Amino acid sequence: MRRRNKYLEGPTIHHYKFRRKPNRSVGGDIGIYIFLGLCSVVMVFPLVFAIATSLKPLDELLKNPPTFFPRNPTFDNYSDLFVTLSQSQWVPFTRYVFNTVFITVVGTLGHVVFASMAAYVLAKYNFPGGSLFFRVAVVALMFSGYVTGIPNYLIMCRLHMVDTYWALILPAIGGSLGLFLMKQFMEGFPMSLVEAAKIDGANELTIFWKLVMPNVRPAWLTISIFSIQGLWNNPQTTYIYTEGKKMLAYALQQIQAGGIARTGQASAVIVFTMSVPIIFFIFSQSQIMETMATSGLKD
Repeated sequence: MRRRNKYLEGPTIHHYKFRRKPNRSVGGDIGIYIFLGLCSVVMVFPLVFAIATSLKPLDELLKNPPTFFPRNPTFDNYSDLFVTLSQSQWVPFTRYVFNTVFITVVGTLGHVVFASMAAYVLAKYNFPGGSLFFRVAVVALMFSGYVTGIPNYLIMCRLHMVDTYWALILPAIGGSLGLFLMKQFMEGFPMSLVEAAKIDGANELTIFWKLVMPNVRPAWLTISIFSIQGLWNNPQTTYIYTEGKKMLAYALQQIQAGGIARTGQASAVIVFTMSVPIIFFIFSQSQIMETMATSGLKD
């Protein structure tokens, strides 16, 4: 009878008897969960307070000291807000919504596409002036919109784009934050995959759209969140003069300036302006986490 060699046998249950123990103790895990729970409470507090305030009637809004949760919750603030917006004497409410959605979508798509293209070239190819160009983009991050407001206005005047949608779209497309984030993220993308795609006959556009962009989804989703947040809540009355081209944030600010009688509507305005960026983040958060876990490719 043939004897079995124990060294050639496959793994048995005894090989998996010992499992690696975590370095933390049970008390350490509990401490981490408590700390994360406290951080989540601090972060969610402003959102819950804004929603609770928008559901308060006027007498509770003016109460001193104020209460956190409404005793008699109502949606009258939201209904009054939409009634006020629908009674606009200049342009309909839907016009403000269209202007905001159009500028936000076009500006965000343009910013993601152009920033990704420029970051791909800067991260994967060496050419004269490439490092200098990236340093200039990094330096531009130090200047806020208040500093660059006058130069942007002068440039738009020279280009005859004042009082047009392009006065808001072009500065959003040329933002340096997206270029910086995409370039830092694309540096971790393996160049060997790009070279393999070139050997298979793929051109640069095919490599960029079908290979690079799907694998850097966390970066351009993050850029989209920042871009939507900046464009959605941007009135930009400096560049737009015509009432029919103004954005929704401008109309909502006019309601907030209505005095004590519109305190309830002003609280509803706060929730309305913060809702769109938060909703986009909630729907894209799972994709960001999933892509972070599955697309961490290294050379």
